[in-house]
Amino acid sequence: MKNSLLDFYNDALYGLKSSASFRNIKDIVQDGKYIILKDEKNACKKRLLNFSSNDYLGISSDENLKNAFLKDYLDNGGKISNPSARLLCGTNSIYLELEEYLARVFNKEKALIFNSGYHGNVGVYSSLVDADDVVFVDRLNHASIIDGIRLSKAKIIPYKHLDYDDLQNKLTKYRKNYKKAIISSESLFSMDGDIADINKLAELKEEFNTLLIIDEAHSFGVYGNGIGIAKEQNALNKVDLILATFGKAIGSYGAFVVGSEILIDYLVNFARSFIFSTTLPEISVAFSYFALKNVILKDNRLQNKLFSLNNLLRDELKNYEILGESYIAPLVLGENSRAVEFSNYLIQNGFYILPIRYPTVAKNTARLRISLNSGIENEDIISLVQVLKSRKL
Repeated sequence: MKNSLLDFYNDALYGLKSSASFRNIKDIVQDGKYIILKDEKNACKKRLLNFSSNDYLGISSDENLKNAFLKDYLDNGGKISNPSARLLCGTNSIYLELEEYLARVFNKEKALIFNSGYHGNVGVYSSLVDADDVVFVDRLNHASIIDGIRLSKAKIIPYKHLDYDDLQNKLTKYRKNYKKAIISSESLFSMDGDIADINKLAELKEEFNTLLIIDEAHSFGVYGNGIGIAKEQNALNKVDLILATFGKAIGSYGAFVVGSEILIDYLVNFARSFIFSTTLPEISVAFSYFALKNVILKDNRLQNKLFSLNNLLRDELKNYEILGESYIAPLVLGENSRAVEFSNYLIQNGFYILPIRYPTVAKNTARLRISLNSGIENEDIISLVQVLKSRKL
């Protein structure tokens, strides 16, 4: 018999540790394309090339951009925060200007800022469907999408990853049983680095009378001249709602959705994660707007460099099992313990690449998630490959 309720939690943690699945928070300082990592055991610090960041364009470590933004922002009386919900007194012109700008560049009627991608997905799905409805989800969709659907009590029907025949079969079998329906997919999948066919999803949306929602969290800022993969695939006008984040390629914080006026107004009135949250700090919103206008959507130099780095990495590792096609390059190793071992080896040799393990990915598919950013140079790629090859994979 258990002596304390805490024993249940301690047993769960022990299970994670014994299967090499335990996570902990590291003491890290960002330093351009490097991080400075504090070793927990001996308190020494290591300077490592960072191949684990979602800052795909290196925006967050661009000192010139930061200084230009701060001068502009402070000279114009910008505030640090705006501590209120948007529907109370937490909205001023910068929030509205950014939303109008986003709607314009996506060729949509309206946009709405959320505090994070998690807030956005939970708010969207929990409000748009209910127990009489169904959502068809790619099996590798992000946890925030699944959590939002669970809150709605709608039926979740997963289809095989990027398998549109399987999706069509399930739509044929189940769509007629539900009132409202959504097809949900990411555009660029963060654990496998592969890309959805949005036009094919749109065809099925039309055939079966559903909404189509695409999460562009990992592609916004890079593909499609910075707009995302829906733009790259000429499918913007076929998607009902697009969600994307500022916390990855934009180097900032927060998220947004764009779509029709009806859907955005509906979210304003029913998305609880929007209604009942204190808004993003004003300075974060202003920086996202500044970075988009002055760097990310101005030209493609950073994006083109990122694509070039990706081509080099995949060419150098062409004899290894690298998933996907994007600047997210997962190197599959199998068991959790093996991925942890290789990650530790890379850290010892100057490269910060973290293991992605079950249950984040399927059993026996643990991997090193090599995440590129525009601050990296060709010689950094070559050095990484040499270290990887020095340890038999």
